[in-house]
Amino acid sequence: MRAGSADHLHCLTAETEARGLHRGMALADARAICPDLSTRPADLAQDAAGLESLRRWAGRYAPQVAVDGADGLVADITGAAHLFGGEAELREDLQARLDRAGITAQSAIACTRGGAHALSRHGGGIVPEGLLADRLGPLPVTALRLDHDTAETLARMGLHRIADLIPLPRAPLVRRFGPGPLQRLDQMLGTLPEPVGAPPEPSHFGVRLTLPDPIGLSADVMAALDRLLARLCDRLAQARCGARRLRLELRRVDRATTALEIGLARAMRDPDRIAPLFRKQVETVDAGFGIDGMRLEATLIEPLLPEQIGARASRPQDDLADLLSRLGNRLGFDHVLRLLPAESRIPERSFLTAAAAWSTPAPHPPLRRPPRPATLFPPEPLSQTSGHPPARFRWRRMSLTTLRATGPERIAPEWWFDDPAWRSGLRDYWRIDTREGPRLWLFHTPQAARWPSEGWFAQGEFA
Repeated sequence: MRAGSADHLHCLTAETEARGLHRGMALADARAICPDLSTRPADLAQDAAGLESLRRWAGRYAPQVAVDGADGLVADITGAAHLFGGEAELREDLQARLDRAGITAQSAIACTRGGAHALSRHGGGIVPEGLLADRLGPLPVTALRLDHDTAETLARMGLHRIADLIPLPRAPLVRRFGPGPLQRLDQMLGTLPEPVGAPPEPSHFGVRLTLPDPIGLSADVMAALDRLLARLCDRLAQARCGARRLRLELRRVDRATTALEIGLARAMRDPDRIAPLFRKQVETVDAGFGIDGMRLEATLIEPLLPEQIGARASRPQDDLADLLSRLGNRLGFDHVLRLLPAESRIPERSFLTAAAAWSTPAPHPPLRRPPRPATLFPPEPLSQTSGHPPARFRWRRMSLTTLRATGPERIAPEWWFDDPAWRSGLRDYWRIDTREGPRLWLFHTPQAARWPSEGWFAQGEFA
């Protein structure tokens, strides 16, 4: 584990600990003691994810299971041990399952959380009620979950074991070390309560339907889907959430399962607008000898405030979201794009492309500037120009005559970008209305032109 400018030991085997290594030791010092030490980088994020997965699995033994430090779990098994035949049988079953999974672990059962923590890290076992002080007294003071400096200071004073702290007067200890050591001691002995605070389980939005008789028609599947959607949307409304992605599983009589997935352009919980998105996929499903079970799950959700979804009137934003949902499910949501304004005066950099389903439209450009053309294309040179701005010119094999000219708008290149198209320097942009009809966006590069009639280009066309 990297700390500062040096690597430190994060986790050790029992063999290396017996040779004098300990957690937090600098790697250079550890190699001086054990030249043959084999190490690999610690992945704290992966360790935390694995511990969280183990915490969810341990819910089979107790309703309240919480993470205890970076390498442990604590469970409140009050009222649950008898389901396994007793505390000893519960611990035996736990250890056997962990051993089969290849997980090296040490477990302990005590009537207090602090006692179980101390015993599990010093041999494990079961402490009968009323014998905490006798069984845990010989353990070192580090078993009280004290910080390293406090434990080291206590050891220098000759207080090496938990039993050394129990008979001492409390006032001097509090004045010297604060309330921390005595609070941990009381929690271990049970005089100070310490409940297990398990984190709340994440909300799960899934509903299922078991059919009494198999069905095979698309209309019957859609009718059952309507019932599932109504239940799922009610749950989403209670949680003030909306679905962005849904998964429908169809279980056939032969136990084969077909999964259908759809995405939504924006979070919603309106069954009438979600159901039609499944119809095209449902029509292609092979029902075999019939479908006897269905399961619908919202795999991706977002917060969504309450709204009126009964007899809804047609709103532009809803119609656009439905259109984006249909196109996204057919073409892929990453292929349906929208243009967003960017903070740049360079025409080629004045906009961004983003997936329409995962972005919100900007109400107006971030910069105040003259109107821009509806169509923008790479610069195209003009020929047979005369005047400045040109009174007559030729573009795309058309001879055009200027009727009205507005400008110039001078745009300088952005020096922090090395754009080959802008190495010619400044550009003077003009809006040109022609007698023949086209309304063009022209620019002139004075640095690159030897004569005023040279260096004219068309880059856009107004509507």
